[in-house]
Amino acid sequence: MDIQFDQAVKEDIDELIRLRIAYMKDDFGSITEEEKAGMARQLPDYFARKLGSELIAFTARADGRIVSVAYLHIIEMPANSVLLSGLYGDVLSVYTEPEYRGRGLCTRLMTDLIEYGKKAGLGYIDLKATNEGYPIYKKVGFSDKEQRYRNMRIKFSD
Repeated sequence: MDIQFDQAVKEDIDELIRLRIAYMKDDFGSITEEEKAGMARQLPDYFARKLGSELIAFTARADGRIVSVAYLHIIEMPANSVLLSGLYGDVLSVYTEPEYRGRGLCTRLMTDLIEYGKKAGLGYIDLKATNEGYPIYKKVGFSDKEQRYRNMRIKFSD
C-alpha cells in the first residue's frame, strides 16, 4: 500500500467535503438528506476561505484520493496568562475510511498535526475524543484535560 501524507490544498475541496459528510455519517450513525444538502452548500465556501490559514487539513492519500484526514483549526484570542501567544488549536473531524483503518494513518496525521502546531507557535491543542480515537490521541501525547469551568452553550437553531 503506497500512502502519501501531505496537507490539503484548494483543489482538494471536493474530497474534503466527501470525507466531512462521511465523518458525520460515521459519527452520528446517519444524516438526513437535508443535513447533507446543508453541508454541501456551506462547506465549499468555508474551505475556500479557511483552508491553509485557519484550517490546516492533514491528509493521507491512496490511489490519488484522500482516505484519511485530520483538521487543525487555529484560533486566535486575546493573550492571557495561560496563552501568551493568543493562538491555540482545536482538532476537528479526524476520519479514516473504514478499509484503511488500523494501518497507523491517524497516528501519522496526528503526529504531523502536533509538529505543525509546535512550529506555528500554538500555546496548546485541544480535542474531543471518541472512544475509538482516545487510545491514538493518548499515544501521540494528548492527556485528559482538567476543567475549572463547566462547558455550557446556548443554541439558536435546530
